[in-house]
Formats: sequence, structure tokens, C-alpha cells
Amino acid sequence: MINQGLFYLAWLLDHRAEFERLVRDRLGVTAASQVLWSGPRLICIAGDFTRYDVHAVREHRRSIDLVRYRLFGSDLLGLETVAAVSGDMQVARRAQRHPAARAAADVQGAAMMELAGAVDEVLLGLGDGVNRVERKTYRAYQRLRNFACLCPPQRSKLLVYLKVNPKDVDLVPGFTRDVPGLRHHGTGDLEVQLRTPRDVERAQDLFRASYAAA
Repeated sequence: MINQGLFYLAWLLDHRAEFERLVRDRLGVTAASQVLWSGPRLICIAGDFTRYDVHAVREHRRSIDLVRYRLFGSDLLGLETVAAVSGDMQVARRAQRHPAARAAADVQGAAMMELAGAVDEVLLGLGDGVNRVERKTYRAYQRLRNFACLCPPQRSKLLVYLKVNPKDVDLVPGFTRDVPGLRHHGTGDLEVQLRTPRDVERAQDLFRASYAAA
């Protein structure tokens, strides 16, 4: 998608007169006179991007945004800028809140959204073979099979389900829970409840054990 987008951007810059003529024909002379060519930008929107995509756009001289979307229920859409590069200047990863994303943050808490981002980075960093798949009710992290499922943030906690045998874990009330037989989103018999960055650190051995088992 990024390569195709760059091709379209190059084509557009090589056909400025044709584009302005199209704008004039569709929207009028006033609109055509307001077209600015000083800062053309490619914006790629997808369900997810790999670390290789992020690295590739940061090595490129064009202005490129990688924007990840996420659905919250059936009528709410959140957008998050994964990488934003302006010409030669690299911009560090940041969450750019659009109106829908701001609404999601208001409902679920900006802190939980940030915590979900931290968990996402930890799980993706477990190995090069990790794939992230967006499901309707959770986000799956896969090796040969799912080894972690991250549910959408709740008001005060995140729930992660792991492929770890609860009998092999010293369960801690409020942190880990044995859930075989209980209905929940995602796959895995061990539920991990995360409320703070410290909880993410505590859970890393469990994340690694689930990754190794997959």
C-alpha cells in the first residue's frame, strides 16, 4: 500500500495542471486557486502496520503518515498516527487524536489507551515472527497460533488472555485469574489484568512464556 501510495503521489505531482483542471471543473475556479503544492503529503490508513513499514517511511524523504484505525463497537472509529515523517525530519511516534479518537479516549480513558500501546509494543517486541491481527472484539498476537489476546481498554484496566496453564502460575487476585470454562473474548486460559505500567512489567515473564509455548 505504501509503495502504491508513493506512486500515486509522484503521478499527482507530475500532473498538477490536470489535477487543478479537474478541481476547477468539479468545484469551481475559487477552489482550484486554493490548491497548494508546497507540502504534498501521503496518508496511508490501515488496520495495522509492521515495524518494517514504520522504518521504511522514516528512511524516505517524502512526507508520509501511517495512520492505524481501530473500531470500538459498531459506530465508533479511532485513528492513531503510528508514524509521521515530514520531508527529512522524523517525527517521533505520537497519538494524534481525531474527533472520533478523542471520543474514545473520553469514554475509555487516555491512560488506558496509552497502557494498551505499551502492551502492544511489548508483545510485538517478543520476536520477529509476531503477527498482530485485529478481530472484532479483541486484538490477537500470533506466532504459529495465538499466544496473546488484548481486549479493548476498559475504564480502569486492560484484559490480556494468554496461552499459559494457570496451574503453572502463582495466581494473584486482581492481577491473574484462571478462566478455563468462562466465556471471554479471545483465546487463552490465563487472564492478566493490567492497570498501570508496573503491571505490564510484572506480566512480561508471562508474556514470554506464552510466546514460547506458541
